[in-house]
Amino acid sequence: MRMLLKGGLVFDQGRLVPMDVEITDGVVTGRGQVISSEADKVFDCHGLAVFPGFADVHVHLREPGFSYKETIETGTKACARGGYTVVGAMPNLNPAPDSDEHLRVQEEMIAREAVIRVLPYASITVGQKGEGELTDIKGLAGRVIGFSDDGRGVKEGKTMMAAMQACRAADSIIAAHCEDMSLIPQGGAIHDGAFAKEHGIPGIPSQSEWGPIARDVILAQLAGCRYHVCHVSTKESVAIIRTAKAEGVDVTCETGPHYLLLSQDDLQDLGRFKMNPPLRDKEDQQALIEGILDGTIDMIATDHAPHSAEEKAKGLAGSAMGVVGIETAFPLMYTYFVETGRMTLETLIDRMAYAPRKRFRLDGGMNIGDRAEITVFDLNADKVIDPADFLSKGKATPFEGWKVHAECKLTICGKTVAYNNM
Repeated sequence: MRMLLKGGLVFDQGRLVPMDVEITDGVVTGRGQVISSEADKVFDCHGLAVFPGFADVHVHLREPGFSYKETIETGTKACARGGYTVVGAMPNLNPAPDSDEHLRVQEEMIAREAVIRVLPYASITVGQKGEGELTDIKGLAGRVIGFSDDGRGVKEGKTMMAAMQACRAADSIIAAHCEDMSLIPQGGAIHDGAFAKEHGIPGIPSQSEWGPIARDVILAQLAGCRYHVCHVSTKESVAIIRTAKAEGVDVTCETGPHYLLLSQDDLQDLGRFKMNPPLRDKEDQQALIEGILDGTIDMIATDHAPHSAEEKAKGLAGSAMGVVGIETAFPLMYTYFVETGRMTLETLIDRMAYAPRKRFRLDGGMNIGDRAEITVFDLNADKVIDPADFLSKGKATPFEGWKVHAECKLTICGKTVAYNNM
């Protein structure tokens, strides 16, 4: 099977350069300005931007166990529409992927239903409890992108230290959900700030995030482990990670578009504004922006977390934690950061495509010899974010009604045309 992307503006060394891209049997076999149009499939990409497929190391596909929220099929179709060709699937599932038997259930579903590459995480602890017995890290390491108890913080330092030592021995990575539940009051729903106080909603303090990060970077240095921090949201977290990097700790981190574009000042008492960690202060938002620009924050990850309409219809206090974002991440970041001059296109593509691949050792891209993972966008589109239009089952987004100027037209993952709106 030979596919040809004809006449597009291909992202090359930080610039958009007119050229064709040839794909043969799922591998990039040609790049240039004069490639024959003889192919099994030819896509006219004139006027469109051609990027490496995006990589998101933090998504929730909800299967097995919670298919009413999302399925691997609907979730990966949504990913493809967002320009993503490879994602890391979080382990808060039923059963949790904490053994050969349980992981195999998820792997078989991925093989049947996924339209892009899905790489599962295994849980750090048995049952993904954040405490107790460790998962068989050595036995599962070769089949997973890494180890995480996302949704729960690992409670005890000795448990995290043992997990880090096992991950180092297995040459794998810890992706940590950093949350100290002992610091969060019952019913904690949003940031412990002005909005929480004005509305009588129990607040989540910043220290519940940065405290465990401060603990873990010390442990990671002692263990010599590859350590990644999920969904950073506070200025203190950024400062701790910046210092740890300067001291040689093997640490990376991510943040999401919602933390870069919103703060607690934007809150409305609607479930679509409730996520974990919560939207923080303007000072936190600015620190995250500075961190993503200077490389302290290595990558953008959506933490795509779909729930049913009923679960998100109970306001800030009563709704489930989590918002969707896989279909809107690039359009939002391009429109409100690149077009406004706050970020270069080169930086955005690094944070969404190259940096995640480098850290998590993922292949794929659009250089000759790469497994073909490519997405094509119209950067002159004029769209309004409408959740009713999402391919994801989840519809809860704080960006409903926002205008964006980028629209995915095509996503290719290996031999598969995963999304086509040409």
